[in-house]
Amino acid sequence: MRAVKAILLALLLGWAFSASADVAVPQLTGRVVDRTGTLSSSDVAALSQKLSDFEMRKGSQLAVLIVPTTDPETIEQFSIRVAEAWKIGRKKVDDGAILVVAKNDRHLRIEVGYGLEGALTDVTSRRIIDEVITPKFRDGDFAGGISAGVDRMMSVIDGEPLPVPSRSVNFNWSDLGPVAPFALFGALAVGGFLRTLFGRLLGSAATGAVVGVLAWFLMGSALVAAGIGAAGFIVAFIADLFTSVGPGTGRSRHGSWSSGSSSGGWSSGSSSSDSGSFSGGGGSFGGGGASGSW
Repeated sequence: MRAVKAILLALLLGWAFSASADVAVPQLTGRVVDRTGTLSSSDVAALSQKLSDFEMRKGSQLAVLIVPTTDPETIEQFSIRVAEAWKIGRKKVDDGAILVVAKNDRHLRIEVGYGLEGALTDVTSRRIIDEVITPKFRDGDFAGGISAGVDRMMSVIDGEPLPVPSRSVNFNWSDLGPVAPFALFGALAVGGFLRTLFGRLLGSAATGAVVGVLAWFLMGSALVAAGIGAAGFIVAFIADLFTSVGPGTGRSRHGSWSSGSSSGGWSSGSSSSDSGSFSGGGGSFGGGGASGSW
């Protein structure tokens, strides 16, 4: 009987311990992490693109996290653990901010990095929550509330003098988005002609330059244009390798096609997933920000 009681006590203590354990910090898989399924895939994509564009322009990193609950912790305790784990914001600039929503608890918080505490003050963060976000949350419009809140946060941060973002700041190939096919087909269309004129290496480089310049005019972003130009160079160079070494190609030493065809070729291997491609820049947090409920 004592053995049975001991086993029951051990099980009870184990259950009590697990029930009181802190909620695990979700893995940072993107600028928007929704563990509740509240946002649609299109909502996540649009919000992620907005945050990515802002980071490329301003340098600051913003992220959104939606979880069911932070219980048994308060949202303040949970949010600072998230901030310490994710390290949103640039290292030594500390210009990161995280919007954390605990949906079932009906609580939310804006966690602010050291470098933004002069702009996103506690008072300003609380006003964004009370005046912009929670009114939409009360109407059930979570996507609209988060989007509007992020817009106001970015507007406030825009007024803060921060270091100019580096050209290498967290560039992801996924940021090319809908212009990726343009880089692919543009490089294939232009590359053959330029390689014929200048040879494989110089022709591929010229192809990347042409595609990049065109992308800069279309997108208005030098960083994205540089990425597209690099992609154009790679596509042109690889395509030329395949067409020049494939059997029966009939390639002349000047790069022109004589006869024959090839069903070989290559696959772009493109993927719509950007899981793991985004990471924090090493920013630090000290508990600044504000919390609210709806």
